[in-house]
Amino acid sequence: MSSQHAPREQWASKLGFMLAALGSAVGLGNIWRFSYVAGESGGGAFLLVYLLCIVAIGIPIVLAEFAIGRRSQSDVVGSFQSLAPGKPWVLAGYLGVASAFIILSFYGVVAGWSLHYFIQYFAGGPSLEGGMSYGDYFGAFTSNMVQPLFWQFAFMALTVGIVFVGVKKGIELSNKILMPLLAILVIVLAGYSLTLGGASEAISFLFSPDWSALGEPAVWFSALSQAFFSLSLGMGALITYGSYLNQKEKLPGAAVGVSIMDSGFAIIAGLMIFPAVFAFGIAPDSGPGLVFITLPEIFNNLSLGTLFGLLFFFLLTAAAISSGVSLLEVAVAFFMRQMNWTRQKAALIIGTIIFLIGLPSSFSFGAWSDVTVLGDRSIFDSMDFLASYIFLPVGGFIIALFVGWGWKKADALAAGDLQGSAIGIVWIWILRIAAPIAILLVFLYSTGLLNLITGE
Repeated sequence: MSSQHAPREQWASKLGFMLAALGSAVGLGNIWRFSYVAGESGGGAFLLVYLLCIVAIGIPIVLAEFAIGRRSQSDVVGSFQSLAPGKPWVLAGYLGVASAFIILSFYGVVAGWSLHYFIQYFAGGPSLEGGMSYGDYFGAFTSNMVQPLFWQFAFMALTVGIVFVGVKKGIELSNKILMPLLAILVIVLAGYSLTLGGASEAISFLFSPDWSALGEPAVWFSALSQAFFSLSLGMGALITYGSYLNQKEKLPGAAVGVSIMDSGFAIIAGLMIFPAVFAFGIAPDSGPGLVFITLPEIFNNLSLGTLFGLLFFFLLTAAAISSGVSLLEVAVAFFMRQMNWTRQKAALIIGTIIFLIGLPSSFSFGAWSDVTVLGDRSIFDSMDFLASYIFLPVGGFIIALFVGWGWKKADALAAGDLQGSAIGIVWIWILRIAAPIAILLVFLYSTGLLNLITGE
């Protein structure tokens, strides 16, 4: 194992750490993915189950990841190698690094679209020529062989630039600026959206559950999957960020705080999007196109539509950058230790490789749209499926089992700052039993194996 020349970097403050962890969690998952998954899964019932999953499963695993990282003071692979040398638990670390490469490769494609739309609104909005619709515009843009790659490259360059600078001056400083700004923006935009006439329908949709929907397994599985994706669980980002924290800081409050702020951000983002959707008679289950087709149509009909669009796509792009930085940092921290590279060298090399891996995902909307992998899925959807529904759940499953069973109970409780408390015992048993079962069920459901087992 290579030794590092420089002492390990650390956060300048606990607030900086929490904002960076929040930046990892707050991303396209809270705005783009949460809105259309909530729309497809019935709104209120989904939100109720989602919040239950955050409290019962999300917070315990966030705390577990923070504890692993801070105790080991190493990257996601090195953490397991130092805490359980020679044991197979290290597989979770390698899955985290692999997830970082895969997720950021296709995430960069969507983030590039967002950056493109932001610049378009800066110039007055997307240019619709020859009577084309916003759907036509989106289709023409994403199927172009060159344009999306330029914006994907621009997004990756911004992300690499922040990681290149370092933990304090790059990651922490950028999140100290972006997170408060995003919080203000999402509240302002939600406030404006609630004046558009669809407020009562949106509030009813989000906060008045159809109780019969709770009997639908799909609602439960979608909610737990969204909780995992939203909190960045299982991908090693929280372990990596935890490793830059000194031993004096208390972890339980940080885990709860990050989880609550992340969930609050998703709910307010829903209040930003759904009133506008209902005010203009759009179906809330419009799918992934909700953000890039439906919302621009709505902005076009608002008196302050161009400004609304500019602020919205800035919000979306900035959230994508904060998450992209955490994903890149997972891989960069690993290769800095493993290859004895400088931070700058690792950021440039890994960032370039991830950009190149993302090219097929971009092409899957154009020249390679007829290419299918993993069944009948496009390349983009296959990468999403592989990372979101296989690597992340398996990684989270191993992390829960490691802290619950693989670590000595006293060591785990001490690492999580829960020694001598009843909450600590509950935490251990959630990680031993409840979390692994819930994750396993989601894994079986999302891969279609549950239907095979039940014969449905």
